[in-house]
Amino acid sequence: MGKRILVTGGAGFLGSHLCERLLAQGNDVLCVDNYFTGTKQNLAACLDNPRFELMRHDVTFPLYVEVDEIYNLACPASPIHYQHDPVQTTKTSVHGAINMLGLAKRTRAKIFQASTSEVYGDPTVHPQVESYRGNVNPLGPRACYDEGKRCAETLFFDYWRQHKLRIKVARIFNTYGPRMHPNDGRVVSNFIVQALKDEDITIYGDGMQTRAFCYVDDLIEGWLRLMDDTPDDFTGPVNLGNPVEMPIRHLAETVIKIVGGKSKLVQARPLPIDDPLQRCPDITLARDKLEWEPKVPLEQGLKKTVEYFDGLLRSNREISRVGR
Repeated sequence: MGKRILVTGGAGFLGSHLCERLLAQGNDVLCVDNYFTGTKQNLAACLDNPRFELMRHDVTFPLYVEVDEIYNLACPASPIHYQHDPVQTTKTSVHGAINMLGLAKRTRAKIFQASTSEVYGDPTVHPQVESYRGNVNPLGPRACYDEGKRCAETLFFDYWRQHKLRIKVARIFNTYGPRMHPNDGRVVSNFIVQALKDEDITIYGDGMQTRAFCYVDDLIEGWLRLMDDTPDDFTGPVNLGNPVEMPIRHLAETVIKIVGGKSKLVQARPLPIDDPLQRCPDITLARDKLEWEPKVPLEQGLKKTVEYFDGLLRSNREISRVGR
């Protein structure tokens, strides 16, 4: 028999993919989103499913429903979006965690927290292991997200210790794939959109800062294994991401090769404040406890993502022509 599962932030990039997987397993899914960055279009494959329910709700307010499990994903995750209203970003992480933990306590539901590699800040340990406590600037423009997520982790572990809640915490590293927001300011979506438009690809700094990119299907598989295949006494946090890092410049060159356009790399902008120079997960714990590691090669994942953005741009052009 399927479970009743709540997904907050379920209309977003990651949430929509999760909702599809949970429905495919035979679960009833309640998706909650305030549509700050998520869209109903992301959930097109779910809307006609009788086991799927969609509710407009902001997690900074309490929610009274009956569920067996909760996936707490609600929070804008790209710098452009989370810095747009930094106070609300912190509220979403902190008040949202308090409200969802309160719901889990009342219903005795198992609860998952989508944390982030940003809790490590600009790391001085490389690759990053879960025991590393981070190098975070609590006063900078990224702090609303970094510190909000760190506080949410604190709340999860206090509820675990004090109220014996069943918690699971995953620290998500750079993830990409279809349904990324085209204007979220992240490198994969930026580079692909610029390449498809035959625009120059803008590099921050010298382009030698590193990231490690995980395809969305691999990440969701890790989440499901953490929730379904580990004992309750394994809480995490556990890193989920691709352990193969690369310079941002290499990513841009790969995108240009896949798109086949005329774009050139332009070193146009300085690095943003507190932007990490290196970001790469140590996934030893995930391999050990979840028997998980990414499977989708970068070029394969990028081709699927390029196809998605190409379709999105084409449909937008069609809409523009019709509107004239």
